[in-house]
Amino acid sequence: MKYQFDDSKKYDVIAVGRACIDLNAVEYNRPMEETMTFSKYVGGSPANIAIGTAKLGLKVGFVGKIPDDQHGRFIEQYMRNVGVDTSEMIVDKDGHKTGLAFTEIKSPDECSILMYRDQVADLYLQTDEINEDYIKNTKALVISGTALSQSPSREAILKTVQLARQHDVKIVFELDYRPYTWKTTEETAVYYQLVAEQANIVIGTRDEFDMLENHVGGENAATVTALFGHTPELIVIKHGVEGSYAYTKSGETFRGKAYMTKVLKTFGAGDSYASAFLYALITGESIETALKFGSASASIVVSKHSSSEAMPSVSEIEDLIAAQV
Repeated sequence: MKYQFDDSKKYDVIAVGRACIDLNAVEYNRPMEETMTFSKYVGGSPANIAIGTAKLGLKVGFVGKIPDDQHGRFIEQYMRNVGVDTSEMIVDKDGHKTGLAFTEIKSPDECSILMYRDQVADLYLQTDEINEDYIKNTKALVISGTALSQSPSREAILKTVQLARQHDVKIVFELDYRPYTWKTTEETAVYYQLVAEQANIVIGTRDEFDMLENHVGGENAATVTALFGHTPELIVIKHGVEGSYAYTKSGETFRGKAYMTKVLKTFGAGDSYASAFLYALITGESIETALKFGSASASIVVSKHSSSEAMPSVSEIEDLIAAQV
């Protein structure tokens, strides 16, 4: 089964929201308090998805707010150099800074992220900084849950959703739950539900869908039944090493296996999964193939040091799939 997009649109994907800096530990197998060196990369779920889809060859744009400083210029320059259109990146003039994520790699199973997210530029994107002509010219609009956590970013995202619905743009909601930006789980559930009900495609882990529903131990069947009562047409629920499931509104269920790899760290998998999954859908592949692309891409990224820099090529993904038939 294939998923249909409007091929008359100029862009394949426009991602909206967070672009920040990842500082990944160079020294493995030790706690962060003993780590002395870090490598700098562009980070943030929407930025990573934009980078990943651009590296796969799609025509990609990005909307977000970056600081008027060296980190902001690094983010814009890197994204532009990998093929992302950055013409709608807004430069913050009010002194807000870049979000920072320090990563700790104790072992392949024990990784953590220390976030600095107070007064960060990406959460100050304003509604009047959203360009309707830009939003309406994409096949898919990718938004992530973190951008809903605070105002004015929250209202800016809701405006992009409204514009996308008006202009026949498919809305892809990547749940991207990060607890440090939310006040309460009840608040998270309210805004996640609001956007999920208006999205066409919803992607997340089982735990993230539990946040959307504000309870632990949710079942996939109940989740998809509830959301299919609204706008969603395709729901992807990831279960880690158990693989992922895609559910369609017309009643089909597809399963994608997880691919074997030598895991270095656990972060970055979700963004690479979304990038390759969307690439496959937009280029006309079946949902089954899209699940394979997403899982293979995630396996490649968790075996490497970075997230954005490690986003794979189409040939790397295809080679891994072929090697583990």
